[in-house]
Amino acid sequence: MSTVFDLLRRIQHNPVPYLGSPSVNGLAIFLKGYAVARKEVGAELSDREAWFYERFQPWLQDKLGVRSATSWPKLVMLSCQDEQAGFKKFFELLAEFQRWSSSASATSSRAAVVHRLH
Repeated sequence: MSTVFDLLRRIQHNPVPYLGSPSVNGLAIFLKGYAVARKEVGAELSDREAWFYERFQPWLQDKLGVRSATSWPKLVMLSCQDEQAGFKKFFELLAEFQRWSSSASATSSRAAVVHRLH
């Protein structure tokens, strides 16, 4: 089974079949549905996928200095004029998040989150 990251790469290059149009809010709804569908069929998220679902929003809040809890699509849209720009910005932020996640400092935090998820 492909991962959410494989799916995101396909969506990034061809969003129309998945979302109708490039939209950060459409992407957020799609990703939520994807996670629910995987759970319904008993396909567990990998540790890396669970880390994304658990940590992307808090990481984004820290990065942007936003204290109030809000959805990650709203955080992405803070600096974007429209949904298409937000869609592009999401993938830039995702790449940065993945680099951060791969760092040694994130490794110990990831282990703690994965432990909590199980």
